Amino acid sequence: MKMQLQKVIEASVIEHQNTIGELIKNNGAEIEAAGKTCANSLLNGGTIFWCGNGGSASESQHMATELIGRFKKNRIPLKSISLNSDTAALTCIANDFGYENIFSRQLEGLGKPEDVLIVLSTSGNSQNINNALIKAKELSISSIALLGKGGGESLGIAETVILIDSNSTARVQESHQLISHILCELIEAELGYE
Repeated sequence: MKMQLQKVIEASVIEHQNTIGELIKNNGAEIEAAGKTCANSLLNGGTIFWCGNGGSASESQHMATELIGRFKKNRIPLKSISLNSDTAALTCIANDFGYENIFSRQLEGLGKPEDVLIVLSTSGNSQNINNALIKAKELSISSIALLGKGGGESLGIAETVILIDSNSTARVQESHQLISHILCELIEAELGYE
């Protein structure tokens, strides 16, 4: 039994290392472009909006906090909001307008062209995520999609796509967290907070 558990651990670590190892080769240019897009938005008075479902919702809240609070450096707060955070808005919109509109309706009320929407989705097929991307396009808001499992429908909607070449939800989410932290680091560097 102990040997079987060790094999599970080893397989997970190796799969993680292989997935992360492909990030720079497959996504380096897109990650850099996304970091510059976010930094330019903040320089122009924009807000970085984040959203996702399930574990990606938690990650969205985590990353919004890295910017509004701090990442590596003590600095001014950077405008960043997770569209997952306001439970009153989420439940109101889901009840009155449908769950598929929980992010797009908030973006419609809060967003402006200087902003950036970052979505995290392991599949790219969540209707509420895709509606948010469509709304961003309508409002001339830049969009960045962190995706996995082939990208799904989001692949054809988002402006900048960072696609993780994995069908494992866990490995995709781990990669999204690393990319999101890199984006925070790029933003701080671009804004001179190194």
